Amino acid sequence: MEAIGDDELGMVLKRINNKSDRISCSQVCKQWLRVEGLTRTQLKVLDPSLLHGFLPRFPNLVALELGKVLPDVDLEFVAETCPNLQILNLNFRQTCPVSDSTEEIGYDDLTDDGICSVAVRCKGLKKLYLRRRKGIGNAGVISLIKHCTDITHLDLSWCSRITDGALESLKSTSSLQSLNLHGCSLITDWGLASLATGSSARTLKKLDLSECDQISDTGVVFLQQLCCLEELSLAECGPKITDAGGVSISAICGLKSIDFSWLINISDATFLSLANNCNHLVWLNITGCELATSAGLRSFATHKSLEVLIAASCYSLSADGIEHTLLGCSKLRYAVLDKRLRGWISGDAIANVSALCRIEWR
Repeated sequence: MEAIGDDELGMVLKRINNKSDRISCSQVCKQWLRVEGLTRTQLKVLDPSLLHGFLPRFPNLVALELGKVLPDVDLEFVAETCPNLQILNLNFRQTCPVSDSTEEIGYDDLTDDGICSVAVRCKGLKKLYLRRRKGIGNAGVISLIKHCTDITHLDLSWCSRITDGALESLKSTSSLQSLNLHGCSLITDWGLASLATGSSARTLKKLDLSECDQISDTGVVFLQQLCCLEELSLAECGPKITDAGGVSISAICGLKSIDFSWLINISDATFLSLANNCNHLVWLNITGCELATSAGLRSFATHKSLEVLIAASCYSLSADGIEHTLLGCSKLRYAVLDKRLRGWISGDAIANVSALCRIEWR
């Protein structure tokens, strides 16, 4: 029997998606080992120190995940070896116990030099995740936008060197759909204004500004220009965001998910506006919004799309207001409520509501 050729073998291996099965195939012989590597498109690396030994076997990777400490020289090697990358996940993953907040843990082993190497060599990159890579700054983002013109997803959460200059460069991209700036505390109103007045304002669908505590109503008002936005988080952005900013957000009629948790200076005026204007809203978090009352909550009683409502630590809500809202909101399937209110709601009312949606008490 004639030996199977590389092309035929490659076609067979491309149909095998199970990780264990592919490993078994690679152990048949040297030919199968080589062709299996050539046809592999996804890889998760657990030990980056071994990169130089095995990565050359996988030159056609499209998706790569590296969640550990990674110096620039290794990332440069990745870019040279796998120029066809479209998805690069470098989100740092903490593997050992830490103190109070793992989000504050980050590593600066990786710098703008490494990201620039990727941008220059992997021009087809579409998704880049850099969570907690604290050595990344504006220069890396600027290079990325210059060379990777099809970038759609960018995660810069907890990259503490990112400033308004990065947002100034991001505004020119016409492909960006998801941007995560969670914990980028140097972002200000000027950066939001830049982001909202460029090409990205017509493509951005998801924006996370959680804990960007230097922004205020002045910058938030500009966000209403993000006409395609579907998901927005302003969680824990501080007291400088009030109803002026909250009401302006309701002008984005296509919003499906909003996180306003711990915005202590937004009130019923914002919630009334959201209920009246955001008809496609599916998910709403108002945890810790101290000024929220039952009047604002009742405005969602006739909402036709809301499925998830999170309203823990809202101390001014009444039992009657909660019952009225949950029973009236026809699509609601899950609600999170303050556990201190449980004793004020009758058993019959809880039973009636529980028959319609799942309730979690916090």
